[in-house]
Formats: sequence, structure tokens, C-alpha cells
Amino acid sequence: MHFVIFQHIACEHPGVFRRFFAQDSIATTAVELDEGDRIPDLSSFDALIVMGGPMDVWQEDVHPWLTQEKAAIRHAVVDLRMPYLGLCLGHQLLAQALGGEVGPSSARPEIGIMDVTLTQAGLTSPFMKGLNRTQKCLQWHSAEITKIPDGVEVLASSPACKVQAVSYGTRAFSMQYHVELEEDTVPNWGAIPEYKSALENVLGTDALPKFEAEASANMAEFNAAAEVLYKNFLNTTGLK
Repeated sequence: MHFVIFQHIACEHPGVFRRFFAQDSIATTAVELDEGDRIPDLSSFDALIVMGGPMDVWQEDVHPWLTQEKAAIRHAVVDLRMPYLGLCLGHQLLAQALGGEVGPSSARPEIGIMDVTLTQAGLTSPFMKGLNRTQKCLQWHSAEITKIPDGVEVLASSPACKVQAVSYGTRAFSMQYHVELEEDTVPNWGAIPEYKSALENVLGTDALPKFEAEASANMAEFNAAAEVLYKNFLNTTGLK
């Protein structure tokens, strides 16, 4: 199998999923859109993975490639019916590509180690099979889906953000929160000016070391959940 991965900054890569890909001999091609990489012919790939990034989905004036990316996502999911997995920005891009809306967080931005809870649809979704109803995750976002597209089901929610995970049919899934974490994820992201500023605005100027320690303390749980989701993604979409 061969997966194509849309990336929006080099340090937001598939993280621990790279280990799972290697174990299953899945080849990957990273398309670094922020560096000017062109979107390839998607029909030659088995799945599309879309990562996070420091930009917002509505910033086409600053990042004009966002327009082409959203069109490519819609083509992949609607026309090609490709298996799709989106994380954070990739979650928001899926919603907008399908006709939904994304805007600034209506409540305080979610940044930190927080809980998400499966909805009734999430409890019966094969994509969430084997996960606890309430689970810890890492959040680092200041925008959210504000209008759910037709045909999309909400699989997980939190008090501050009602659309934490979604499915579109049986082949497209996305999450607002992060599950791809590795030990160097938080320090690497903490060096990105936009993320550092958001973190300090919400949690204070001394927050990064505490955030790193808390993420590290929960890393085994994060990685175990990521592996469950990865296997569910392959099984649910018919890739395995």
C-alpha cells in the first residue's frame, strides 16, 4: 500500500503512525504544501492522510495553496472514495471541503491534556471500537468546526468543542485532537511561534515545560489509543 500525506509544516508529520506504517510495509509520500510541493495524482494512492498546521483554513490570501488542497480533499473523499484520515487542521479541512464551516473557537481555545467523550454515534462506530468512552488527548487549537456538513456524523465531543471527531461514510474520518504524539512532539511544536503564542496566552509564559511533562506522563496511553485507531482505520476502510 501507498499513502499520500499532506503536511503543512515539517514538524507536523504522522508521528507515531510512521512506526505503524513501517510495521505493515506501507509506503508514504509526504507533500509539504507550505513549501510549494504540488499535489500529485491522488488516484495512484491507497489513502490520504492530512496533518495539522499553524495556519487557519480560511487563510487562502496568505496560503493560496489551501484552495487547491480543499478541492483535492473533496475529490479524494467524494469522487475517488479514498480512505481519509485528518488530524487537527486536517479535521477542519475535511469539514470545509464537504461544505461545512470553520471559525475561531467559540469558547477558550483548547490547549493542554484534556478529555474527549464519545457520542452515541462514536460508541457504535467501528472507527472508535476498543476505545474508552472518555479518553485523554492532547489539544492545541484555536479554531473549530462551526457547521457540520451534510452526511457527517460526530463521533466525539468535549465541553469546549462539540465536534472533536467525525466520520463521513465508512471511509473518511478526522479528529480535532492529536493522537500521533511522540516524545519530541510538544517541544517541537512549542518552537512554532503561532503555537507558542497560543500556549502562553492560555496557560501562561511558563507553560511549555509543564505541558511537555504532562504529555510525557500520558504518552503510553496516547500511543496505545493511536494504534487502536490506526488498526480500526485500516479495517473500517477495507485497507486490511
